[in-house]
Amino acid sequence: MDEIPAFDLKKQYKSIHAELDEAISRVLKNGSFILGDEVSAFETEFAEYCESAYAIGVASGTEALQLALLACGIKAGDEVIAPSHTAVATVAAIEMTGAHPVLVDIELSRFTLDPKLIQQAVTPHTRAIVPVHLYGCPAELNPILEIARARKIFVVEDCSQAHGAFYRGRRVGGWGDISAFSFYPTKNLGAFGDGGAVLTNDAELAERVRLLRQYGWRERYISQLKGMNSRLDELQAAILRVKLRHLDGWNSRRRELALLYFDLLAQADVTLPPRPADVEQVFHQFVIRHPKRDQLKERLKRSGIGTLIHYPVPVHLQPAYADLGHKEGSLPNSEKAAGEVLSLPLYPELRVDDVRRVAETILECLD
Repeated sequence: MDEIPAFDLKKQYKSIHAELDEAISRVLKNGSFILGDEVSAFETEFAEYCESAYAIGVASGTEALQLALLACGIKAGDEVIAPSHTAVATVAAIEMTGAHPVLVDIELSRFTLDPKLIQQAVTPHTRAIVPVHLYGCPAELNPILEIARARKIFVVEDCSQAHGAFYRGRRVGGWGDISAFSFYPTKNLGAFGDGGAVLTNDAELAERVRLLRQYGWRERYISQLKGMNSRLDELQAAILRVKLRHLDGWNSRRRELALLYFDLLAQADVTLPPRPADVEQVFHQFVIRHPKRDQLKERLKRSGIGTLIHYPVPVHLQPAYADLGHKEGSLPNSEKAAGEVLSLPLYPELRVDDVRRVAETILECLD
């Protein structure tokens, strides 16, 4: 019996290889590889797709978040609120600005920041809140925005897992002051390497990001700001332009397969993913929970089914972040999630029969 991998990028390439090959060939023939026409066109197209005024292509999702924070003036001595149950890149980006990450627990009903706990975590030094739309499910943005506006705090959306997701009828990425996207290859919209983008409706913030991504240059070799090198290259932009045309269809397929999982696993002894009524998810991951997650993962592996854990240790308990002063038990929901979450295979090229086999195997394992 064929294995079912946790993800399969070869199948995606096969489905659109002619379009991708043409785009790559176009760049190679043009001979321009850094901040050229492809990047400019992608920035316009992605901003329009996300219903934002400006998009600035950068080198990765991590640097997108770093640049977004820097554009907001975040610096050493400032505090930035973020979840602990997230990819470590969220917290790494905050630290790269010199600011202090203040890690807050999540709502298990959503896997995202708990607004009630944000309110308690705000201090006179708080300059930004980073809601992460984890697994493709938008965070509860309205109460977060209310807190931020009352305290004059920036909201920097981490949309790295939520390309095309909707919160209350509007796409994520345009709710906060500024937002960051990742185009890591396995994302819903993924490049053939690293890539990222910063989106905003604020012209001044957009201009600061453009300067910061290339040494602070407005004109070549003259730095207006102390910037960095974080440029989206032409090849990745051309690839992303092709894939962007397919994104809505791919997300629709993800939702169809997710609904099938919900149906087939309705009676299983697992906790299924959240389904908030005020969002349209894009199911970057289909994440179930089970107290004996590791045993279930091993049983599935023996049956030829790949799964992943996003994420096995919350950031506040990782050795590199011991200086933040947390101990085991300080963020119980994040710790519970880390001990129970399991990402099942879910990607547009996955067959219905594959979903059925995964679900049937889970039911057998838990019988």
